Amino acid sequence: MKLMVNHQTHYRYTETARNSVQSIKMMPQSSQHQIVETWHVSVPGQYTCKRDAFNNLWITATQRHDYRYLTIMAQGIVDLLDTEFGYFESDLTPMLFQQRTAITCCDLAMSDFAHSVVKVKDRQHLILLSEKILQQIAYQPASTSVTTSAIDAFYAGQGVCQDHAHVLIAMCRVLQLPARYVSGYLYDRNQPHLASHAWAEVFLDNQWYCFDVSNQIFTPQSHIYVAVGRDYLDVAPIRGVREQGGIESMMSTVQVLAC
Repeated sequence: MKLMVNHQTHYRYTETARNSVQSIKMMPQSSQHQIVETWHVSVPGQYTCKRDAFNNLWITATQRHDYRYLTIMAQGIVDLLDTEFGYFESDLTPMLFQQRTAITCCDLAMSDFAHSVVKVKDRQHLILLSEKILQQIAYQPASTSVTTSAIDAFYAGQGVCQDHAHVLIAMCRVLQLPARYVSGYLYDRNQPHLASHAWAEVFLDNQWYCFDVSNQIFTPQSHIYVAVGRDYLDVAPIRGVREQGGIESMMSTVQVLAC
């Protein structure tokens, strides 16, 4: 299935901004799961592209001139392959993804929750854990922020895709299973206008398996992979710093269409 993506992020400032630096991770790569036919990221100013510690493509853009508006746009066509279940990846050791981070920690109650559900460390028990997490944390847009921790989301009882991914990752690491955060896009024929998406992958039997808790999808047949990391902060689509600018407002739109 071929998918066309148009992802636009617009920034507006109440005062003149200058000397900004943006870290941008919005470039999918061809893999066992997908073939990137065309892709372009439009960024202001000068930029360089390199790879980070997790082999993600990473653009650093610098804007020296004064500005009040800023637009970053990513668009292209990706062909999804038939990856029904897991896949093997030789570039990164799974042990990288057993490291806990500040936003993927568990407390005792969460650890007990995970161990009570996962009696055997296999895919079916992790699917059951994903179902239980969604029951515990109802999907509620705009209920959390990108800095919300797994512990905070668990007790709040509501969250979005990044919270579901963080909680599952945190619990898997307590279970001594490598787990990682994936950023990307989800195709839904009934909702072509979506936000960018996030889900988790867990390493079982020498393969990575998809666990999209928010949508209860466990085969990545509608998912475009962009970046992987230990948590959201490793794969944030855009992070930046600037001089001045006053108050910043941001609007992001994503369109994913079959083509």
